[in-house]
Amino acid sequence: MAVAERPEVAMQLNLRPVISFHGVSKVYPTGTVALRDVELAVLQGDFCFLVGASGAGKSTLVRLLIREEVASTGRIFVDGQEITRMARRRLPKLRRKFGIVFQDYKLLSKRTVAQNVAFALQVTRPGQRHLREKVEEVLWIVGLEDKVDKYPDELSGGEQQRVAIARALVHRPRIFVADEPTGNLDPDTSWGIVQLLLQINHRGTTVLMATHNREVVDLVRRRVIAIEGGRVIRDEAQGSYLRPGEATL
Repeated sequence: MAVAERPEVAMQLNLRPVISFHGVSKVYPTGTVALRDVELAVLQGDFCFLVGASGAGKSTLVRLLIREEVASTGRIFVDGQEITRMARRRLPKLRRKFGIVFQDYKLLSKRTVAQNVAFALQVTRPGQRHLREKVEEVLWIVGLEDKVDKYPDELSGGEQQRVAIARALVHRPRIFVADEPTGNLDPDTSWGIVQLLLQINHRGTTVLMATHNREVVDLVRRRVIAIEGGRVIRDEAQGSYLRPGEATL
C-alpha cells in the first residue's frame, strides 16, 4: 500500500494530500469512458510516476487536474481547494500552483532562452520584481546558465526540454506535472531530465510524471500509480513499471 493510502503515516510525517481524487469519472460526449471511479491522493512533497498504455486515461487525469477538462462525476481537490466546479475566473490562480511540461517543448522560436522563461512569468505574474534574477536562478537550476542568449533551434532536444522545465519552474509552483517529458529523447538525455525532476522534488515540490519509460521507472523506484481502462489498478510506494508476470503496458 502506498504512503498516500495510509492516513496514519501521513499524520506522523505531518504531510497532507496536495492532490486528491474522490470517485472521479470522465465520460466524453462520444460516450467514451476515460476514467472510472478514481480514488487517489498525492501527498505534499511526493514524487509519483503515472504509468499505463496509450488511451488508459493518464492524459485525461492530468487534464482534469489542471482543469482543462471537467470531471463527469466525483470531486477533485488541489491544495485543499475543490476544483471540480471552480468558476472560470478563478482558474488562472489555480494554474499558478502548477508547473507543466509536455513531450513537445512548446518554446517560442523567435525568443531566446531567457526570453522564453521570462515570458512565462510576465504572463502569470505581470509586474514581477527582480525578473532577471529569477530567470537566471532557474536557468542555473536546469544547467543552462550559459545558454541565456541562445534560440531554441540552437539547442539539442534535451536542452529545449530543460528550457521548458525552467519556464515551468520560474513562478515557483507547488506541483510539477510532467506529461511524457522524455518521450522525444534518447536514454542518456532522458535520465538527465529525470534526475532534474528528482532534484526539483528534493527542493520540496510535488512531482507527478506520466511516462512510458520503463527503464527510468524501474531505476528510480518511487511511487507508481498504474492506470488501465480508466481505473487505478495499482498504487505502490516503491514500485516498478510492471509487476512480475504483468503484461506490457
